[in-house]
Amino acid sequence: MLSASTTIAPSVFGNVHLGYIVIESQKFSEWRRFGKDAIGMHLDELSPDVIRFRLDDHQARFIVVRGPAEDVVALGWELDNHEAFDQIVGRVAGRGVPTVVGTDEDAAIRGVERLIRFPGPNGLAQEVFTRARVTDAPLAMTNQHGFVTGTSGMGHVAITSTKPQQMRGYYNTVFDARLTDYIDETISGAKLKIRFLRVNERHHSIAIANVRALPINPIRTRVQHLNIEVASLDDMTQAYQRVKQLGFDMALSVGQHTNDKELSFYAQTPSGFEWEVGWNPITVDEKTWEPTTHKGISIWGHTPEGHTIIDKLDQFRRGALSLRHEEDTVLALSGMGIPDN
Repeated sequence: MLSASTTIAPSVFGNVHLGYIVIESQKFSEWRRFGKDAIGMHLDELSPDVIRFRLDDHQARFIVVRGPAEDVVALGWELDNHEAFDQIVGRVAGRGVPTVVGTDEDAAIRGVERLIRFPGPNGLAQEVFTRARVTDAPLAMTNQHGFVTGTSGMGHVAITSTKPQQMRGYYNTVFDARLTDYIDETISGAKLKIRFLRVNERHHSIAIANVRALPINPIRTRVQHLNIEVASLDDMTQAYQRVKQLGFDMALSVGQHTNDKELSFYAQTPSGFEWEVGWNPITVDEKTWEPTTHKGISIWGHTPEGHTIIDKLDQFRRGALSLRHEEDTVLALSGMGIPDN
């Protein structure tokens, strides 16, 4: 029982929004074609080692920096005010986890005034900022009707993990993330459980998948996929056609998800993780929402395209190799993890 003098820290839920994503790659020409010509985003060339994609008036939403990882290396979270910013930094530092102030160059590349970086699960750096730099420069995009960002943030990130409870505990500790729902699915004989976490009205900003009963991770990259939301069905279907016409691999055809009802497709990025383009997902009403478990990822569609038995064998090989590596969960911020009900 709490005493009268006990102070409960206010929640930052609702003040947190996925603001940008940093990708490290050597495949700049492929990323230019993929991001601008296939997906339909605005491209800015900052230097021979940095390109950026815009979705709206923010200077940067996706940043590709030159490097060997071929992976997402950082998630940038926009906070509504300095109080939420200070609260999150205090939570992290107060548990003994190191924080680093981003350099002026880091901030300029990301299009923010300042940022603080700290470690996240699965090797994904987390960066928090309060003010994005905006521009009134016109958007040169193939996407005609724009992307949905605003108070919902920009899309979501899906991660595979061998320690999903600890990862969920991390995002709960740092961002007061709430459980939206679960999906149970069987793919190629492997039973998966996926947890969907929200930090605002968007159905989920983080999805965490694990292979049940097996401590393996079959995904090479830190993220399994990224998601962005387009404002019109026409833009989604036209992006699907451009991806195929330009010769990029399609991971999953157009389909509709069971939980957030989003209509979407999944393309293979030049760096190997997947990129989901979606339209019209539901938003969460905090007054009435109750977490449930859905059977299966999709109501219809989302059928695999272009996968061979060699691809499947390689995925199992990566899963076996993952047994050799201990997944970093940033235990100081994960507590004992959050058990599933």
